[in-house]
Amino acid sequence: MTRSLVRERTAVRNGPRTAARGAAPHPVMIAPALLFFAIFALLPLGGVVVLSLMKWDGIADPAWTGLGNWAAALSDPATYHAIGLSVRVMVVSWLFQTPVSLLLGVLTAGRGRYRAVLGVLYFLPLLLSSAAIAIAFKALLDPNFGLSRAFGVAALAQDWLGDPTLALYVVIFVIGWQFMPFHTLLYQAGVRQIPAQLYEAAQLDGAGPVRQFFHITLPQLRYTILTSSTLMLVGSLTYFDLVFVLTGGGPGDATRFLPLDMYLNGFSNNDMGRASTLAVLLVVAGLALSLGLARFARFSRGSQQEGA
Repeated sequence: MTRSLVRERTAVRNGPRTAARGAAPHPVMIAPALLFFAIFALLPLGGVVVLSLMKWDGIADPAWTGLGNWAAALSDPATYHAIGLSVRVMVVSWLFQTPVSLLLGVLTAGRGRYRAVLGVLYFLPLLLSSAAIAIAFKALLDPNFGLSRAFGVAALAQDWLGDPTLALYVVIFVIGWQFMPFHTLLYQAGVRQIPAQLYEAAQLDGAGPVRQFFHITLPQLRYTILTSSTLMLVGSLTYFDLVFVLTGGGPGDATRFLPLDMYLNGFSNNDMGRASTLAVLLVVAGLALSLGLARFARFSRGSQQEGA
């Protein structure tokens, strides 16, 4: 009898808070955000979808072609080559950036003046524009006047941007060099949110730094890893400016990723309909990837709560 009375009082006391916490926002409150999103996102996207069904060179009047652009794009081996390169860049970038960013985030999250200085130095590449970074690396990697001349090391005298195999991985390295500071900052913030009591208890049990990292730090950062991976993988579908300045898609088509292929079709080949088709493909791929990762995140949270 006493227990039921306590439960009833608790439910009455927490009822208004729960209702207020679960209440949906008033439509008037979200109307400005929805209007902004509709004008600057949905409306242009609708225009691109319509343009993908037309033949247009950017000057004359558009002509309706229906699914002609889609049939041409999906039957062209160059499209699948660009998609394959984008997927390769996505996977290799994730494998390269994630462990390095995670370790740097853990390192810079600790106390100490030298770690604060390292954190500032690691963050500097994010402050530079992609075009400036591409120009700098293009000069550094020049086989005649770059690093090979500066240090006199024969191994550096490679045609880094002229070899099809090397050029792809050089681009991936430069992309990682630019964006790893952002993900390092995410992991740094995540590590600083981990309760210090967990590490103190582990030290009392005799756990060293390596065991603490694998049994405390990594499990506590699982949602940060999901967030960083989502931004990294979806962001891999938008690499354009750095690649355009650094290689222009070359040598040949070795670095002609899907965003660059879209640009070259639209502004070099004057085929805006084909470029719009590739743009829609990019949007669909990015949306599917985002939804898939979000669903995986919800599934992992649900599994965590059921196992708790």
